[in-house]
Amino acid sequence: MTEREPILTVEDVDKTFTLHLQGGKAIPVLRGLRLEVRGGECVVLGGPSGAGKSSVLKMVHGSYVADRGRILVRRRGGALDLVTAAPREVLAARRDTIGYVSQFLRVVPRVPALDVVAEPLRSRGASAGEARTRAAALLDRLGIPERLWSLPPATFSGGEQQRVNIARGFIQERALLLLDEPTASLDARNRAVVIELIRERLAAGVGILAIFHDADVRDAVADRVVDVEDFQAPAGASRGAA
Repeated sequence: MTEREPILTVEDVDKTFTLHLQGGKAIPVLRGLRLEVRGGECVVLGGPSGAGKSSVLKMVHGSYVADRGRILVRRRGGALDLVTAAPREVLAARRDTIGYVSQFLRVVPRVPALDVVAEPLRSRGASAGEARTRAAALLDRLGIPERLWSLPPATFSGGEQQRVNIARGFIQERALLLLDEPTASLDARNRAVVIELIRERLAAGVGILAIFHDADVRDAVADRVVDVEDFQAPAGASRGAA
């Protein structure tokens, strides 16, 4: 794969949510969504809260299924269409191609922070020593003191949990990285560290699709902004998830 080849191609994607607790009411959210992310490029999803930005990330991650269109992720062996892919194919793409830093840290309770961050490498065959060394370096870089590494992140503050979440996401080597407001609860120092991490990944040819409510972070890393409002369902329809 060349550095500027599209890693992600979204073509004519529609998304409607069905509210089963409200008699199956259908809420159209997105119509005709189109975008590309190339290697070494950071594309930011813009638009107000409720426009559907996080829904776009979740469709690319395979957590939501689009109603129509194609979401093509380029990986070894050719492109995979996440709209029609089998669950096992989606899981395989997450293991080898798609990384994701969500807004919230979701991990097994009571697992130490160091092992939470190291786990993605361990699951791909890295030794415990190598995985923990790399995890320690990221935690240190993100300002998590060593005295906390042996504690479960559930005992941490919100900002500390988010830094563990970021370390866990960035320790993985993926061609496509999805970022959902990774700096929302961080102070200025740690926002600067995240900007450095993003720029390093871009320099290595990683494609990034991101949401940033922090304008300074967005302006520091974005190559392009795609306004999700341009692809909203027709006027008069209720909005879905942000």
